[in-house]
Amino acid sequence: MDLFIDNQIEYPETQRTLEVRPGKPYPLGASWDGNGVNFALFSENAHSIELCLFENQQAQIENVKIEIQEVTHHVWHVYVVGLGPGQLYGYRVHGPYEPQNGHRFNPNKLLIDPYAKALSGTIEWDDSLFAYEIGSEEQDMSFSTSDSAPYVPKSVVINQQFDWEGDELPKIPYHETIIYEAHVNGLTRLHPDIPEEIRGAYAGVAHPVTIEYLKELGITAIEFLPVHHFVADRHLLEKGLTNYWGYNTLNFFAPDVRYSSSGTLGEQVTEFKNMVKALHEAGIEVILDVVYNHTAEGNHLGPTLSFKGIDNSSYYRLSPEDCRFYMDYTGTGNTLNARLPFVLGLIMDSLRYWVTEMHVDGFRFDLASSLARTLHETDTLGSFFNIIHQDPVISQVKLIAEPWDIHEDGYMVGKFPPGWAEWNDRFRDCVRDYWRGAESKLAEFAQRFTGSADLYQGGYRSPTASINLITAHDGFTLHDLVSYNEKHNEANGEDNRDGANDNNSWNCGVEGPTDDQDIINLRNKQKRNMLTTLFLSQGVPMLVAGDELGKTQQGNNNAYCHDDEISWIDWEGADRSLLEFTKRLIWFCREHPTFRRRRWFQGLPVRGSEIEDIRWYLPEGDLITEEHWANDLAKSLGIYLNGKGIRCENEMGERITDDSFYLIFNAHDQPLDYILPAEKCGRGWHKVLDTSDGFIGEDSQAFSQGSSVCVQGRAVLVLMCHLE
Repeated sequence: MDLFIDNQIEYPETQRTLEVRPGKPYPLGASWDGNGVNFALFSENAHSIELCLFENQQAQIENVKIEIQEVTHHVWHVYVVGLGPGQLYGYRVHGPYEPQNGHRFNPNKLLIDPYAKALSGTIEWDDSLFAYEIGSEEQDMSFSTSDSAPYVPKSVVINQQFDWEGDELPKIPYHETIIYEAHVNGLTRLHPDIPEEIRGAYAGVAHPVTIEYLKELGITAIEFLPVHHFVADRHLLEKGLTNYWGYNTLNFFAPDVRYSSSGTLGEQVTEFKNMVKALHEAGIEVILDVVYNHTAEGNHLGPTLSFKGIDNSSYYRLSPEDCRFYMDYTGTGNTLNARLPFVLGLIMDSLRYWVTEMHVDGFRFDLASSLARTLHETDTLGSFFNIIHQDPVISQVKLIAEPWDIHEDGYMVGKFPPGWAEWNDRFRDCVRDYWRGAESKLAEFAQRFTGSADLYQGGYRSPTASINLITAHDGFTLHDLVSYNEKHNEANGEDNRDGANDNNSWNCGVEGPTDDQDIINLRNKQKRNMLTTLFLSQGVPMLVAGDELGKTQQGNNNAYCHDDEISWIDWEGADRSLLEFTKRLIWFCREHPTFRRRRWFQGLPVRGSEIEDIRWYLPEGDLITEEHWANDLAKSLGIYLNGKGIRCENEMGERITDDSFYLIFNAHDQPLDYILPAEKCGRGWHKVLDTSDGFIGEDSQAFSQGSSVCVQGRAVLVLMCHLE
């Protein structure tokens, strides 16, 4: 190994001479300019830093080690002439090893560049990855001298140049957005029409078969579970499991190498960009689920892979009582300190990079409340949200919060600032309860159906602040939601202790699979009921990939550790009838602006008419009164939506109008007769959707005003009156 001397270094194997220059402190990371590479790394408390260069992926230790001489405002930097894309590198950082003071420097550990744009592989678990001696009675107060380099993926210098061929972000408005939550691997891993060598990869998503399916389904945005490079936990691998979901980020810039079919030396970046370009060409946006609240380095007994060894106290929130330990608002062992300028800068640089260089269209922030914390309390006006609001790039893409963390005061549904949308778990729970027959008030169902004004109407927010969902990656699939009362997570290896115990589910009479055709029919109807409620409610609907196909996880409501058939979509076993219903439902929603309003219902007469924009009816044809709202349980109701009451204009400044609709929701197990509204609400009603038999179309039979229609038990009936 050669150490930097007199501005000249040589690779031992190639005898290649490299010139070393001072370099620049910005941009952070490794930047190739055509002649060489500039390396810049932030560390406020380090005493010295060595840049380690590796000749190839087979090298167990660095071939060249360069001691960085230049430091500007805590940024260590060096420029090496002659290096280029594909160069493998890492850092060794010297400083005090004093866990009790928050410092965990150990130069025996090769460290990943936080700003690396690609990583050459995944970590190989070994005791040398820990800065302390595993098994020592002193635990992390001991000091490890073993070298971790053979077991750490190397940072990769990449070539950022890419021919986007004029690609631009689609910028689909929220009110026209339909989100499809998917896993890059699970989406295509079992697809028989995708070439085997690209199944489960970025290229598999970009394949014409996948693109055509997404277009026909009608979704407008695909929200990927984490694609930032992540770590599979040691204890999971030892049990034959893995971290499938990916909420264990190691690097916030590098697309995960596991989903690359083309290579590991920067090819994964190009493959990701090609995927985005293909989706954009199809008119589909790309949203990333991002995890900026913690890293894969865990608590005080976790490995030293990157941030912890570069400058532990400058990246993490440490306990004010004892700096040896971490503040844990995420349940993962640590919390990134988003209060500090360089950590905020890291997060902002990462977000901006994924928009400007990778062309993604938005982000869903995992456990977003943890990013809003000041000292302990959550604060939506904190520095993280202020800086995002002021950023001219990030503020213009979709920003979606998972509005909670593991602490009680972290539940912030409805409390995020304007410009943010939120996963609405109250919509999820209300709709599940309604269709399983649980006791819930009419008013609660009405609030969720109309966009949850009680949560979002204040602060200049609109109905599209609500991301409506019935299911998500965590929890039951739609099929399992109507097939299981209890979780069945034995395959996770934790004796069924993990995962939520309260799922608001109903198995329709039998736990799990059954041959009883009546129960099968009821389950199918319940799926259609919940999908219809999802897509016809105001707000932004989110569909989980596979729910439209009848995907099951055999009752597992926490399949985070299964990179296998439990998690992958079974394309050959798909429920084609449910798929066809879902397609037609999505396109029905897209074709009618009545269900995609940008503004709140007012409950007031529309100009030029005595009829309100929305009306609520009892079966007898009477309007629902305040007494009913306060006292009646939500079992059935009729909803009139006035197509002339949308109160919005299109991009051309023209008033938006639509057909009028009468929706009847019946959660009773018996049929109900409903009297249709009076003539002033419309004449000539036609059935366009009936979940009792899966019908979506336009029935030729016309119902006159004031006539009676029958809605079957546990069903939704939708009638339409054409715009006059």
